[in-house]
Amino acid sequence: MKGRRHGWPGSGPDFLFGWGGGQQNPPWAQPGFPFGPPPPKAKRGDVRAAILVLLTEGPRNGYQIIQDVVERTEGSWKPSPGAVYPALQQLSDEGLIRGDEADGRKTYELTDAGREHVAQHPPEAPWNDRPKADTTGWPGGEATAVFGEMAQLGKALIQVVQAGSPAQVAEARRVLGDTRRRLYGILATDIHEEDA
Repeated sequence: MKGRRHGWPGSGPDFLFGWGGGQQNPPWAQPGFPFGPPPPKAKRGDVRAAILVLLTEGPRNGYQIIQDVVERTEGSWKPSPGAVYPALQQLSDEGLIRGDEADGRKTYELTDAGREHVAQHPPEAPWNDRPKADTTGWPGGEATAVFGEMAQLGKALIQVVQAGSPAQVAEARRVLGDTRRRLYGILATDIHEEDA
């Protein structure tokens, strides 16, 4: 498809960033790109423990449980519906929770047996041992904000390359070169300050 000003083939920024070959997402959408570890994975039993901890505080539906986990882990863990709803069903089958349907949503709460179980076997809140924002720089905190800005920069750059004149593309290249040098300058400044 050659509908672009510069006639690059393909439907995405393959030509610009060198990804493609059937890959569905650009590299910046992959865990851990461009550096740093991927977000920590949930340990076995984390979803179950999270549900029990949250339901001791009050009734919730599945969506609220997911959102509360995201909030308490500062975005470092978002359990999928495919993990949460089966865990809710299992806890219900065990008689520890019950679900009540209202307004098309099922809200879950602890049963008497569930409260007794939690009292005898207090679940450990899984967000207590997960990295919070700015602890490791990834994910959460300023690092996440930087990658958000990088994604926006990538979109703007693609638009300039696709629709800009050769002079505009050359100017974008100069801006990127200046930005790269300034970023390395930030590291150099920090190194000198630490050595002082």
